[in-house]
Amino acid sequence: MPRLVQQGRECSRGVSRVFEVQPAAPAVLTIDLDAVVANWRRIAREVAPASAAAVVKADAYGLGAAQVVPVLVAAGCQHFFVAHQSEAEKIRDLVPDDALLAVLNGLHAGGEAAAAAMGITPVLNSVGQAQRWQAQAERLGRVLPALLQVDTGMARHGLAPDEVLPLAQDEAFRRAVPLVAVMSHLACSDEPDHQANADQAKAFAALAQGFPDVPRCFANSGGALLGAAFHGDLVRPGLALYGAEPADGRGEPFAPVVQLQARVVQTREISAGTPVGYGHSWQAAKPTRLATLSIGYADGFPRSLSNRGAAWARGHVLPIVGRVSMDVTVVDISALHAGALAEGDLVEIIGPHRSIEAVAQEAGTIAYELLTQLGHRYQRVYKGGCISAVDR
Repeated sequence: MPRLVQQGRECSRGVSRVFEVQPAAPAVLTIDLDAVVANWRRIAREVAPASAAAVVKADAYGLGAAQVVPVLVAAGCQHFFVAHQSEAEKIRDLVPDDALLAVLNGLHAGGEAAAAAMGITPVLNSVGQAQRWQAQAERLGRVLPALLQVDTGMARHGLAPDEVLPLAQDEAFRRAVPLVAVMSHLACSDEPDHQANADQAKAFAALAQGFPDVPRCFANSGGALLGAAFHGDLVRPGLALYGAEPADGRGEPFAPVVQLQARVVQTREISAGTPVGYGHSWQAAKPTRLATLSIGYADGFPRSLSNRGAAWARGHVLPIVGRVSMDVTVVDISALHAGALAEGDLVEIIGPHRSIEAVAQEAGTIAYELLTQLGHRYQRVYKGGCISAVDR
C-alpha cells in the first residue's frame, strides 16, 4: 500500500500538524491539493458562464481520487467524470448525491442495474448502450439520466452521424432517458491551430441541433483554452487540473501539482572506460562521480529515459547514465562539488527545475502517461486541501 501523509491542517479537527518525510522512503511524491483546486477554479473562471467539471479517471490521473475528489467537492465542483463504472463505484460516497458522476466509456452490458442503483450516469456511446439504458429505465418504471456522445471526427467513442437523428427522434428513448448533455471529444486540442478543431466544432454544432434543449459538453483541458466557441454549457478538464500544460505551452502555466524526489542510495567514483548498468550501454569517457537513485521503472519512471533523461540537485542537471533499472537509476554527479550529495539525500526528478512536460518529452511520451504511471512505492505527501466556505 502507498504511504499517505497529509501536510498542514487537519481540517475536521482544526489541528495544525507538520509531517516529516520518512527517512526510509525510497522516493517522495508530493501532491499539492491546493494547486489542484486553483487550477480548477482558473478554468471555471475562464469558461464562465459555462460550468467546469473535473475528470478524475485513472485514480485522478494517478494522484489519488480519494484525496482529490473531496477538495474539489469542497471547492464547489458539481460534475465529475471517470472512465469506467468501477471507478465511479469507488468514489460514489465522495460525491454529493445531487452532483453528476458520469462514466465516459459508458456501461458494459450487465452493469446497468448497479449503475442505476448507485446514481451513476453513463455516457451513451452507441445505440446498443442507449437501448440497454432505456430498457433499464423501463424495467424500473422511472427515468434514468444520461449523456449522449456523438462522434465528430475521432472515430473512437460516440454515435456515428447517421445514428444521431433517429435517436433524437425516438420519443420513447427521450421519455425514458432525459439527457444531461450531448457531448463529443476533441482530437487535436493540444494543437490550437489544427484545422481539426474547427472542423469538429462545426460537426458538433450540426449534430447537437437534433437536441435543441439539451446542454452541450465539448471541451477538454485544451478545448477550454480555445475560446467561447468551444465551451458550450459544460467543460470537462482533466490534465490541466493536475498541473500539466494541455496545449503547446501557450498562455499562463497552470499551477504545478506534483513534485517527485528520489533518494540517493550510494555514490561512487569510477575511472575512464568503466561501464555502467545493464548491457553496458554507457561507459565513462573520463573519471566520473556517480549517484545511484532509488527509483526505477517499477515506480513508473520510464525506461526510455536511459542515457537521455536527468535529475536535478544543488543547481545542476544530473544526466542519467546507463539504463534505468527496475528499482534504481544512476546519474552523473560530476558537476557537483565532491561531497555535495550523500547517501540519503533527495534529488529532484519532477519539480520546479524539471517540469513534467520536459521529463515526458525526454522519455518520448506525454505528461498524461507519466502522471498516470506514477508508482505506489513512493511516500505520498499531500499538501493543503483545507477549504472553508469562505475560500470558495
